[in-house]
Amino acid sequence: MLSTGALRAHLLAARLAGPVATSREESLRSYRLFAARDPRVLIGLDPEGRWAQREVLALMADRCGVSADPRHTSGHDVIDPERTLEALDAFARRIGKAARDRVPVLLGTGHPHRLLGFYAALADALSAAGCAVLTPAQGRCVDITTRFGLRTYNLDYVRGVAFVRKPGPGAAGCETGAHTHSPLPVRTVLAVAAEAGGSLPELVIGDHGWVCGAGQLGFDVMGLADTDDPAPFVGEAEGRVSVVVPLDDAVRSAYYRPLTRYVLNRACLSQ
Repeated sequence: MLSTGALRAHLLAARLAGPVATSREESLRSYRLFAARDPRVLIGLDPEGRWAQREVLALMADRCGVSADPRHTSGHDVIDPERTLEALDAFARRIGKAARDRVPVLLGTGHPHRLLGFYAALADALSAAGCAVLTPAQGRCVDITTRFGLRTYNLDYVRGVAFVRKPGPGAAGCETGAHTHSPLPVRTVLAVAAEAGGSLPELVIGDHGWVCGAGQLGFDVMGLADTDDPAPFVGEAEGRVSVVVPLDDAVRSAYYRPLTRYVLNRACLSQ
């Protein structure tokens, strides 16, 4: 079993926490855009509070450990590994409860190149525990506005984890996909599931728009977020997101494997 001390050391060595690759400039820009209600940064959340930029910064300092000083405007951002560990423990407790109750779950990611393996291991463990891992709307088209204009993507699943990919021959079923923060994929998935009259998830696990889009609709959600993604943390503060784990969400996919082992061990779901 991976100890807390060993995981803390891994978080720092892999730069999942401590000084991370996300720049202070990126984070402050996101906080400013969030305060201005820019939908690119809200990613499906409709905040109840006003959330001025200074309030977003104060929240991110509390939840992630970034500097609370607005005069600190450059360099690498910092995530407190103790906050990551605390959130991973809460994440594991919620996974364990879902497994014991055998509830239907939905998993999705906007970072398939980095995080698909992390979520897929959770999906495997939850399925083995008797949870239905839902896969509605496979192959459906989703039109997402990007910086290059409106682009059409297809919904797909690999090992029970949803994501979007660019349409094209031979693409379905392989472990590639598109990076997106959009809430439209999860909204499409949930709408198709509701229209079909099948099971709806009692827990949604993911990141970016998968967390905020589902949380805004009232689903129980939790996931991962970086220092330049304030929306999930605001959702948590306002009670629409159960757990957010602060970490760098764009390191090598292999670096997340110790986190998977830690969470599954804590949830008593080790394979």
